[in-house]
Amino acid sequence: MRDAAATSETRIILGTFRVGRSMFALDVNQLREVVRWQPSTPLPKAPRLIEGVIELRGAVIPVVDLGRALGGESVAQEASARIAIVEVDGLVVGLAVDAALEVLSVDVAALQDPPALATHAGYDATRAVVRREGSADRAPVLVLSLEHVLESVYRSALSGREDAA
Repeated sequence: MRDAAATSETRIILGTFRVGRSMFALDVNQLREVVRWQPSTPLPKAPRLIEGVIELRGAVIPVVDLGRALGGESVAQEASARIAIVEVDGLVVGLAVDAALEVLSVDVAALQDPPALATHAGYDATRAVVRREGSADRAPVLVLSLEHVLESVYRSALSGREDAA
């Protein structure tokens, strides 16, 4: 039993998603579930990164387009699109992604810091980078900082208010 506990402490479980042509991951401890894409109801005067809200089992959940939140293109509303329901600090949010891919169990030692040049330039959307085992020809997985994504939403709300003033 001790060995099983030690093993679980040395591994992290990541849910992976495709946004644009990149593969991103979230710690499954922050991931509640992944649901099929559904249109959201727009909120008047909402921050530009909030697509709208969806109803999910009696709860109203705001949906953020992860593509736009990361500075890229909007998530394509195709059959493969999904909404990842995440929770951080008691806040439940849906993240629109182009596709849900797989669940990875990764050795904690495989988590690497993002490149120093990126972090010095103010890029903090990624908290870690994971090279996949036996993947010389596969791109690394970028582990998102969910807190940064939500901070982007807050900043977009503030910039929208300044533009309106």
